[in-house]
Amino acid sequence: MSVRPEVVGAATASARKKVTPNILHQQRAAGTPITMLTAYDYPTAKACSANPLIDITLVGDSLAQVCLGYESTTQLTLREMLYHVQAVARGTKHPMLVADMPFGSYQLSVDEAVANAFRLVQEGRAEGVKIEGGQEIAHIVRRITQAGIPVMGHIGLMPQRYLATSGYRVQGRDLESAKRVVTDALYLQDAGAFALLVEGVPKELGKHVTEKVSIPTIGIGAGPSTSGQVLVWDDMMGTWSGHKAKFVRRFADVQTHRDVGVDAYAKAVRDRSFPSPDTESYTMDPAVLAELQSML
Repeated sequence: MSVRPEVVGAATASARKKVTPNILHQQRAAGTPITMLTAYDYPTAKACSANPLIDITLVGDSLAQVCLGYESTTQLTLREMLYHVQAVARGTKHPMLVADMPFGSYQLSVDEAVANAFRLVQEGRAEGVKIEGGQEIAHIVRRITQAGIPVMGHIGLMPQRYLATSGYRVQGRDLESAKRVVTDALYLQDAGAFALLVEGVPKELGKHVTEKVSIPTIGIGAGPSTSGQVLVWDDMMGTWSGHKAKFVRRFADVQTHRDVGVDAYAKAVRDRSFPSPDTESYTMDPAVLAELQSML
């Protein structure tokens, strides 16, 4: 591996000013779609920061599956989340950095939820947190926002509750569940959430929620009418080999190029064409080599 420091200015220096909740509200008012991508490490954070069109970098608890190999997000711990938030923070420039609050980090008590949100900001250097839930966690959102930490709500399909909802199912298709999604949105807005992530709902409901609230909505499987969109990095780049949800579009095919590279490297080592003795190897002064050989 290369152990030399990066060349200053050669990486991802962004000319864009830091994105804040106020800027996101301005984008919503102007009708400018908000862009959010997940990131779980320093290189991905740099990639997001290299593009001035990316508004928010989310350290999502989806890292449980795509990075750590867990079966669900419920297995992710706060300690693991902090580790990844810190890495992403080191590579983040202009995008607002939001971190998921892992399952179990905010449900036990309001005081513990506030304390864990503080840890994500103080230790992780996050600039906001995201919490799954609606009316039932509005009091927690209120306390965290009153403490000065921006909160993004998460309604609709909530992966941390997949066991309680019998899997990853689209929400809001019947009248009662649709009303619940709208009610959750209004409660979270009233509690002080600066934005809402709306996941896995019919496009008509995504549009209705967006029109009912006065804060930005970020959709994932919620149709094209939300204030913005988010995708998991590994889905977007084509490196996730698991289930492909209907709402996912592969904007790149990194997995194919990755596999080609691994195969080419392995074959080059096996046939001894790598490393090249002339261009990829160091040399020794012949006199020194001769003296060394005579000593041995």
